[in-house]
Order: sequence, then structure tokens, then C-alpha cells
Amino acid sequence: MNILEKTDFKNLGEKYTGKVRDVYIQKDKVILISTDRYSAFDRNLALIPSKGQVLTQTSKFWFQNTKDIVANHVIDFPDPNVVVGKKCKVILIEMVVRGYITGVTRTALWIFYKNGQRDFGDFVLPDGLKKNQKLDTPILTPTTKGEKEDRPLTTADILKENLVPKELWEKMVDVSLKLFARGQEIALKHGLILVDTKYEFGLDENGELTLVDEIHTPDSSRYWQASSYQERIDQGLEPENFDKEFLRLWFKEHCDPYKDEVMPEAPKEMVEELSRRYIQIYETITGTIFQKETGDIEKRIENNLKKYTI
Repeated sequence: MNILEKTDFKNLGEKYTGKVRDVYIQKDKVILISTDRYSAFDRNLALIPSKGQVLTQTSKFWFQNTKDIVANHVIDFPDPNVVVGKKCKVILIEMVVRGYITGVTRTALWIFYKNGQRDFGDFVLPDGLKKNQKLDTPILTPTTKGEKEDRPLTTADILKENLVPKELWEKMVDVSLKLFARGQEIALKHGLILVDTKYEFGLDENGELTLVDEIHTPDSSRYWQASSYQERIDQGLEPENFDKEFLRLWFKEHCDPYKDEVMPEAPKEMVEELSRRYIQIYETITGTIFQKETGDIEKRIENNLKKYTI
């Protein structure tokens, strides 16, 4: 099976290894290579064929369809798994936008709500909400970025800790909600509900707010099938997930992913199903047929990045 687990290029700049991406840092640009690593619960759990290619190509679609809202870091897509972006000063806040109350991880809005929390600083939720229910309006639940464990933030926290100036924060909020609205609109036209997502921003060389990393991918976003949503909710069933949630649920049922040192191996059929879902979500969102790359992925990437060697 053709899988990209990692890269080790010596001539592309300083390397940083993220959960999913291998990032090579140069003086004025960054090269982000999406691997097939599957990450959840703050750790890598499996390798999913074609995942890296789907992430990059899905982001490409969304970057092109949101550039009127905010500038993005894209310089080039030289390879199906690679985006070359402008080097920006990354803002250490993850902008998490939620249209529904759901989730199973300890940072999920539903978990906080189920445990009794109603006041979240910037908004207060009413009693009586049910899991997977649509919120009256999308809400923002930002977290820290780059800390050992993401920490929930409020506007008051952000301004008190001087994470960003007030004017910049207000722009980040406005842009994030506009991006989410655009994402929900386009997704719904293709039969999907964009449930929640996260955005990451930086400041470019001119100090302008810039969208970086990825956008509306199956890794950064949760999608449900729109056609069956209401019927399944009425029957007390979970919505049809169109993302990586089902494998995340499997790990949660078979181990303690936060504490166990050794994790069980993901079942082969679930890995294959998740690969199929990644491809299907790309095709559904973009309306184009996924062109699965074959051959030596690492060698192909190396050849396609020759013009960026230093």
C-alpha cells in the first residue's frame, strides 16, 4: 500500500514535525508536506492511505473559494501533497468555530455542557440542549496554540494576557465567522453540514492578517450528511459522520487514549473505510474526481520540490 509516513529532506530548510505535516522552514517561506499520519487525542494513531493528498487538495479548493474574505499564505501547490506558503508570524490562538453542540474529546463543547457548564465567558448556553443539536448562531471557542495541552480562551483572557491587540482580535473573530458561514454555505450545496472547524492565522511581512495551515479539511473540520441529519436526530441516533470521528470513537471504546502508553492497532477495515471517506469528502465538496497518486510518493515530492532547494 502506497503510504507517506514521513519525509526526511536535507535541502529544504529547517524541519519541524507536526502531528500530520512535515514543515520545512526557509527565510521567507514554509513548505508544508501533508503525510498520511492520523492524529487524535494529541497523538498519532494510524496511517491512512491518500489522506495527505486529500488534505492538501481540499485546502487548495477552500483557499481559492475564501480568498475574497481574507488573504491566505499560499504561494504554490507544486505537488499533490505539498503547499508552499509565505512565512508568517503565527498567532498562537486556534480559532475554533462551532455550529452544533457535539464531540467526544475532553475539549468538546458537548462534554463541558454535559458536565454542567453553561457560561463560557463570551456566551451562555441555555439548559435543555441535546447532543448534536444546532446552535442558534455559530459560536467561537478559541484555544491556545503551541502549549503542551490546548487551553480554552475567552476574549477577556486574550486581552488580559496580551495575546493579540484588541483591534486584531476583533478582526480575527469577524473573519473566522465569515469563513465558517462561507464553508457552511458551500458544504450544504453539496449535501454536507459543516459542523465545526478551526482556523489558524498569522501576520505577513506587512502585518496583514493571513490565513495559514489548512482550511475546512476532514482533519480540521467535522462534516455530517445533511440529508439524513434531522431524521437520525429525531430517532435519537448519531448523525452520519463524514469525517474521522468513527475511528476516534473506536479508540475511545477500546482504550484510554489519553493515558495508555501502548495503543491498539487500528483495524484494517476501518483504516480502509477512513481512506475511502477522506476521498469521498474531497469529491463531494469539490465536485471533482480524486486522482489517486501512485508510485514512490516521497521521491515524487522530492522531484517536485527541486526548485525550492536551498
